[in-house]
Amino acid sequence: MMTIAPGDSLPDVALTSPDGSTVRPADFAGQKLVLFFYPKDDTPGCTTENLDFSALSADFAKADTALLGISKDPPKKHEKFIAKHGLTAPLASDPEEGGLSDALGFWTEKSMYGRSYMGMVRSTVLVGADGKVAQVWSPVKVKGHAAEVLEAAKAL
Repeated sequence: MMTIAPGDSLPDVALTSPDGSTVRPADFAGQKLVLFFYPKDDTPGCTTENLDFSALSADFAKADTALLGISKDPPKKHEKFIAKHGLTAPLASDPEEGGLSDALGFWTEKSMYGRSYMGMVRSTVLVGADGKVAQVWSPVKVKGHAAEVLEAAKAL
């Protein structure tokens, strides 16, 4: 399992947009990119995080920074999540196995109440216009996180 660090290049793993099209990190070449990985659509923390990034999406655009929220949820679930909450930050589905979150080390074994399971570690990666990782937040606390990432993107 790989863990990503500043200065690294992102693996160019295909993700699926809610409309079924393919999106890859390489599609954002030449601009800054924020990839925020979250566990599950329509759960309290994940909804708050997506709403926070959506509320700041125009500010990210002014900072020439693209946003992409990523979870293992299927494209149809993303569609419903976007519609229900009026999200403006684009979302993508990561493949069940061998996806981007696996490659970066964010899809990992977790444990709760003595039960082990695979789950997403809430994490964010800021990539510079040069395609190199500028900053990694993992694990993430939701409160104030989107604003902190915006400030880092503006400073880049």
